[in-house]
Amino acid sequence: MLLKAALVAAFCVGGPPIALARPTPDEKPPEKVRTPPSLDDLYARLKAAEDDAEAKGIARLIEQRLGRSGSATADLLTERARQAMSGQDFPLAIELLDRATTLEPRWSEGWNRRATVFWLLKDQDGAIADLKRTLVIEPRHFEAWAALGRIYLSMDEKVRALEAFRRAAALYPRMDKLQGAIDRLAPDVEGRDL
Repeated sequence: MLLKAALVAAFCVGGPPIALARPTPDEKPPEKVRTPPSLDDLYARLKAAEDDAEAKGIARLIEQRLGRSGSATADLLTERARQAMSGQDFPLAIELLDRATTLEPRWSEGWNRRATVFWLLKDQDGAIADLKRTLVIEPRHFEAWAALGRIYLSMDEKVRALEAFRRAAALYPRMDKLQGAIDRLAPDVEGRDL
């Protein structure tokens, strides 16, 4: 009986449970945290974009997402590689990107950036290999598809170039100059209508 009285007294002294507390009129309900759209959502929006400005904005968002490796070290190495490229020190850029891709082998943009340096060094085989690696990791990497098309075109491999350009266009239909390249190349590959 004494225990029961002590429990009742403790409950009464403690005040109302927190769950029953009401916010004061000055308090605002907590704001919902907006989560950024997923990469899947961004790619869908890119494909459905109705004007060039909208498409470019979405493409930039995708490129920013792909540009983050998830590793501060790999990102730093990549930034130093970019600086080396600006200074025309391509061997240093390759070395730095080698390290970045070793640290983050599943980061598609690391391979794509290294492909760019290989292209600048006129190493088409190295560039193609890295672009293919990029596309294994992220098959929707429209920049890699477009770059692969440009390399194949420079090698006069028109069938492969057209295929790569079309893959890029399927992902980013409003990509600058892409449809023009397809329109010029298609008659050479597929023939002209009579």
